[in-house]
Amino acid sequence: MVTHTIDGADGVSLAVEETGSGRPVVLIHGYSQSRLSWRNQFESNLTEDFRLIAPDNRGHGESDKPHDAYADSDLWARDLDAVFAELDVDDAVLVGWSYGGLEVLDYLDAFGTDRIAGLNLVGGVSEIGTEAGNARLGQAYLDLMEGFVSTDVMESVRTLQEFVDLCVYDDLSSADRAYMLGYNVVVPPRVRDSLRDRTVRHDSSLAALDIPVLVTHGEEDAVMLPKSAREYEDLADDATLSMYPETGHTPFWESPDRYNRELRQFARDL
Repeated sequence: MVTHTIDGADGVSLAVEETGSGRPVVLIHGYSQSRLSWRNQFESNLTEDFRLIAPDNRGHGESDKPHDAYADSDLWARDLDAVFAELDVDDAVLVGWSYGGLEVLDYLDAFGTDRIAGLNLVGGVSEIGTEAGNARLGQAYLDLMEGFVSTDVMESVRTLQEFVDLCVYDDLSSADRAYMLGYNVVVPPRVRDSLRDRTVRHDSSLAALDIPVLVTHGEEDAVMLPKSAREYEDLADDATLSMYPETGHTPFWESPDRYNRELRQFARDL
């Protein structure tokens, strides 16, 4: 396993981890998360067949956390392009979890599919700040908005604890809960605030894609409502929908064996 430091758009330093060999699978995490979210993939036998690459998005994990520069889709697209260029990524499977769906679609809008063989949206977000995007969000998640941006330490931590719990269907072990809370707390409230201060429309981009799309979604997702997955299936021309029973917002964590198996098959079939 190797950790790279890569210069993204506007000089932001990005921490990027990779392991394994074979076709690249680039895993983009969600809102207030980290590349550590993909532990059950990085520590699996996926690495025998694929080169797994996971950045910490700007504002997250060990990457730089500028005070602004989160509202421009071009910056997100160029961050990902810088990772591809530096690590010589081609013919890749691109995975966007939750808010990471915005970033991967930002990239595809800006740079097309020349380097990308297939897209996997996992509880993915395609729009934000729009009527369609807002309608896909669960009320329990929306209720956390004020706490996400609070600078009161106790309120912030309490909100993040609730968010971590909301992301899964069954209770987490104490160790896993602490692990997830740790990388959520690292993200400053001002970053979480800026991440929500965007209006991005990518439904039409999804509809225009010329690559296969695997839509992965938990049937009990309380963050991105399950109806969003069915809408994505209808939007994308070549889409496969995989719904996970008794699973929340993190199928790759809650059902890693199934997720890894389906990701492997999707990548092999491209």
